[in-house]
Amino acid sequence: MKLCFIASEKPVAQETLKDLEKRYGNHAAEKCDVIVAIGGDGHMLDVLRAHMKDGKPVYGFNRGTVGFMMNDADVTGLKERIAAAEQTVIYPLVMKATTIDGRVETAMAINEISLFRETRQSARIRISINGKVRMESLTCDGVLLATPAGSTAYNLSAHGPILPISAHMLALTPISAFRPRRWRGALLPFDAVVTFEALESDKRPVSGVADNQEVRDVAKVEAWENRDMAMTLLFDHGQSLDERILSEQFDY
Repeated sequence: MKLCFIASEKPVAQETLKDLEKRYGNHAAEKCDVIVAIGGDGHMLDVLRAHMKDGKPVYGFNRGTVGFMMNDADVTGLKERIAAAEQTVIYPLVMKATTIDGRVETAMAINEISLFRETRQSARIRISINGKVRMESLTCDGVLLATPAGSTAYNLSAHGPILPISAHMLALTPISAFRPRRWRGALLPFDAVVTFEALESDKRPVSGVADNQEVRDVAKVEAWENRDMAMTLLFDHGQSLDERILSEQFDY
């Protein structure tokens, strides 16, 4: 088994990288069997985005804070653990953002695509699903569209629902909604195309964000799940992402 180790810049991750390289060697991503991401959840997202077209499974080695998408940091028996690991297939979201000056930028997200107000003024956002307007105006701090894998991240902090990893659904969740005050969001089918339009963007500027990739001053953001780009995550036996998401719902 050929492993490719990719570590974050944190000192503890770099020290772990040296140890793992001595034990197992280090192969280029294009020549390896498995990519091992050494760091935290943020680093895992960066690795997944950078290598989503490679078709290589990714195993997370926790050297971060939370490590929801990572495995225990045990340097011994790593190849055996990877060989026995449980697989989870996830799909990214595509963000197509059009700025108020007509520039178009595209980015990919593993967890969520979000819109945020840029100033003290609340944002006003029109929401359409598959070309049909479903909410004429949402006055809020922001709104996000989350995958099942990302439903336990920022989506959960914004009081959105936790989605089983096998659910063919997306979570549409408002962030500090002011009007309509009681709207709590919606569950959408995985093949929905969601369009967000920033209203009054001259005085209520809005950013579009795909995980941690930001586009400032957007006029419109289109978001959808790309089912043509599957990514495989590996988890130690008995600690699958399905199990972690289920356990999260009983954590009180």
